[in-house]
Amino acid sequence: MNSPLRRAATVLAGALLGLTGITVATSPASAHDTGINGVARCDTATGTRIVTWTLTNDWPANATVGELATTPTAVEGLQNGTVIPAKSGGKDGELVVTQQVTGDAAKEATVSFKSRWSDDGYENEVKKGSVKFTDPCVKDEAPCVTADKASFHHTFGVKEDGSTATVTLDDGITLCEGEPVTLVSYFAPKPQFSVPQYKFDSDTGTITNEKRSVDLSVDVPKCNTQVDLFFGGEDDIIGEITEGGKRYGDTKLGSGNGSGSRSKGPQGWFNGGSKGCQTPAVEPLSQCDGTVAINLSNDGLTDKYPIEFTVKAGEFTKMVTVTKGKGETVVVPAGSGSITVSAPDMKDVFYNWTPPADCELPSVVVENDCKTVTVTVQNPEGVQPATARVTYGDTVKDVTVAAGKTEKITFKRGMETYASIEFPDLDVEPIKATLGEVDCDNGGGAGGGGGGDSDEPDEPGLPVTGPVAGSIAGVAALLLIAGGVFFFIARRRKVTFTA
Repeated sequence: MNSPLRRAATVLAGALLGLTGITVATSPASAHDTGINGVARCDTATGTRIVTWTLTNDWPANATVGELATTPTAVEGLQNGTVIPAKSGGKDGELVVTQQVTGDAAKEATVSFKSRWSDDGYENEVKKGSVKFTDPCVKDEAPCVTADKASFHHTFGVKEDGSTATVTLDDGITLCEGEPVTLVSYFAPKPQFSVPQYKFDSDTGTITNEKRSVDLSVDVPKCNTQVDLFFGGEDDIIGEITEGGKRYGDTKLGSGNGSGSRSKGPQGWFNGGSKGCQTPAVEPLSQCDGTVAINLSNDGLTDKYPIEFTVKAGEFTKMVTVTKGKGETVVVPAGSGSITVSAPDMKDVFYNWTPPADCELPSVVVENDCKTVTVTVQNPEGVQPATARVTYGDTVKDVTVAAGKTEKITFKRGMETYASIEFPDLDVEPIKATLGEVDCDNGGGAGGGGGGDSDEPDEPGLPVTGPVAGSIAGVAALLLIAGGVFFFIARRRKVTFTA
């Protein structure tokens, strides 16, 4: 049993077992392994470096990443615990992840990690990969477009308190140079397009590749206005739009042609308003001489718009231009008839002469003797001609007395003791003048209007003026009573005057 052959076989078997044990123990150390490789490229569309990392596993069991470190940024899809697939079909397992590095500050990208296998818990040493950045990574700029090839879109609106607009460069467009755009408002003579127009307010902005949208805002006048949104800057603003002068034309945004058609949106212009920018006023004043003073004024919102007034009355016509804050007076001759005053954006004003309340009235003097009755009518200066209708008995006579003139009317003396005088065109009561008493049996004597009971002959030619005649008679009566009282006192008392 313990033959030399048996002992030799035993030693050989032990040696074989020892060698086999060594092989099993050492073979995993040479087979469990992971690798890492990185490749960088430049994305010229964004100016960003894209680093692609490939992690490999040469063992037929999944490996788990641990102790991960990356520079200069994190790696998308790679963190502690990430699995590197097992080797399969004779091909190493692979995990592909990417890292983005923006700018040229970083000179390399690195990734380091350990791997641990799921089947036996084996963990290898730290693996590290790095990629050097030697060339710059620059974004490719899109070719710029000239102003005539750029495209935009806009908004535009007008309210009572102002106008606003927003103009935006379309996406994907790169401008070779900035594009100015302006919003401007005007005074206008009418709510429809008309001239002349005068600038009221403006706002200008410039669209660039960095500032791709601008907001504009202007005030509008509280009267007729025009508002325009156009491609152009402050130097392109038209301060005064006149007949035959410059226009914005198809530079206005939203136009069907020209540079304004480059922007899509509503029409970039407005005409409107609820009232004129000038305010005409008319004040007619009747004068005592029959003329009418027509006072004309202009109280507009702008001094740019004068007002043309037209004054008509019968064959009389006069046109007057009145600027803001000024006034003009047109005198319509007496007897011209109904007056019409007209002006743009104003309802016609109609007026007829009416007697002013403070005009001086004609005066009347009545004289008589045994044969005639004479009525003298005197018309003051500065008044219109007065027509007097004088009645004595059954006889009626009319006379027209010019201003500052005197006219006399005579009648044959009859039995009537008074004469009446009317002024049909004046707002006064008729005058009833009593004839003075005359002793025709003793040769007669002149008598004055008014009469009385005194034994003395009447004083000739006392004037009687309109409705004031009654007041004169009342005062005379009072004086007569006062004289009687003093006469009675004198009869009862002796009065001595001392020099």
